[in-house]
Amino acid sequence: MTGDHYFSAEPTSAAQPREVEFSVAGRDYTLASAGGVFSADRLDPGTAVLLRKAELPGADHTGQLLDIGCGFGPITCVLATVAPSATVWALDVNERARALTAANAARVGAAGRVRAVAPEDVPADLSFDQIWSNPPIRIGKGELHELLRRWLPRLAPDGVAWLVVAKHLGGDSLHRWLVEQGWQVQRHASQKGYRVLRVTR
Repeated sequence: MTGDHYFSAEPTSAAQPREVEFSVAGRDYTLASAGGVFSADRLDPGTAVLLRKAELPGADHTGQLLDIGCGFGPITCVLATVAPSATVWALDVNERARALTAANAARVGAAGRVRAVAPEDVPADLSFDQIWSNPPIRIGKGELHELLRRWLPRLAPDGVAWLVVAKHLGGDSLHRWLVEQGWQVQRHASQKGYRVLRVTR
């Protein structure tokens, strides 16, 4: 056992490179992954539900998109593929995850439009048309709330955030908390025990 978590800044476990294959919106993806990042061996079931049920941006989208907790980059790569004129900011505290996301952006031909960065490297004045996240529930409720308090206010006035949370990990209580914080929240979809939340101002 090691002390590594997918939210460790610098994983010390062996990388053990591998590939993850999945399909979204009629396109097949084969992305590089490695140990020490979130859901290293497969597309996380929650991420799969999010990408299947949320409303992906269109090909004409030209704005700034944010993926919070990008892992090895599946959400980022899908967003960059379906919205080839958008810029995707891929956020993760884990340096191995950021490196994988950058490499996978190159795999899908989006290296010039993906910014795989640590949280502190996002420009302070930047706002986002869309925010996407399978948020890191296991960091604890307090830290999760702080994460959302930090990034959701960066949503553009007419922007939308898409979040997926397992019901048994507090999907419904997170919904209530977001409403208490003044956000407009719609349970857009439920599938396989996951809630897809659509969050707006």
